[in-house]
Amino acid sequence: MSTVLATFFLVFLFPFYACDSESADKLPSTTNNTTTMTDSHPDFNQYWYSGKAELNSYALKQSRYGEMRDGEVVLVFVTEPFSESKQVKLDYPKMAGKDKVPVMKLNQVRKFSTGIYDYSIMTSTFTPVDTKAFPHTLKSTTSVQEWCGHTYTQLNLQDGNYQLQQYSYFESEGDETKKLSAALLEDELMTRIRISDGKLPEGQVTLIPSTLHSRLGHKALQPSQAVISKSEEGGLVSYTISYQDIQRKLTIDVEKDFPYKIRGWSEDTGDGLVTTATLKKSITEPYWSQHDEADKPKRAQLGLMH
Repeated sequence: MSTVLATFFLVFLFPFYACDSESADKLPSTTNNTTTMTDSHPDFNQYWYSGKAELNSYALKQSRYGEMRDGEVVLVFVTEPFSESKQVKLDYPKMAGKDKVPVMKLNQVRKFSTGIYDYSIMTSTFTPVDTKAFPHTLKSTTSVQEWCGHTYTQLNLQDGNYQLQQYSYFESEGDETKKLSAALLEDELMTRIRISDGKLPEGQVTLIPSTLHSRLGHKALQPSQAVISKSEEGGLVSYTISYQDIQRKLTIDVEKDFPYKIRGWSEDTGDGLVTTATLKKSITEPYWSQHDEADKPKRAQLGLMH
């Protein structure tokens, strides 16, 4: 291909492709180095490779500065083709060869106000669907924006460790880069539940706490010991994650049947106030193409305030 033709392709054709590149990964028959099939529920592939995302809205009661705040959370679950080497979403998955890894992405968007000013928080987690070939999540990022300033935290799996990059407005935190021993991420627990037939490992585990918990508490992120236990009542399974060396307990309520939707969760950091999120609405939509004014009723369908 000549230089002129190559330039034409990149400049003129790529933007049109990129507009469609947010679509969920469609179910291929095979891939080169991994498979989209799992050992979980037989309907997994039909549900998660339908070309749609699962959108869930939650009523939030957020503990912050010693008071409870009303807000909302949106969980966006969707499968995507991911680059193992670059750890980004692939623009041209059919050309990626062995570098392509199907992942389940979870975007958690959390919004609430404290007095006059508000918080807008997003955590993105990318967990390979083939958990046997890829036992660890490849990447997780968290950004926190509020009127005082903002922070950004990123974890990338590299050579058996997580490479942590952290950037903060606050002097005491500043900019930081360090390595953490690879372990289960609290931020991946919900993607694990959705991939692994509604299950989490039980008993004593090494767990890297939520990056959001680390940022809101201005605490260094490092692996901790925790115990995961399970209880069942009616059509729900509840997983309780109790940390042994930090003040934090997390409970996740999951529907017992496929597709194992997250009905809600609670976070207790020992301050006497418990953060809770309770499911309001759940729909499946190709949201990346629904950006016109005519698509706004979808927000009302989800019961979104912000």
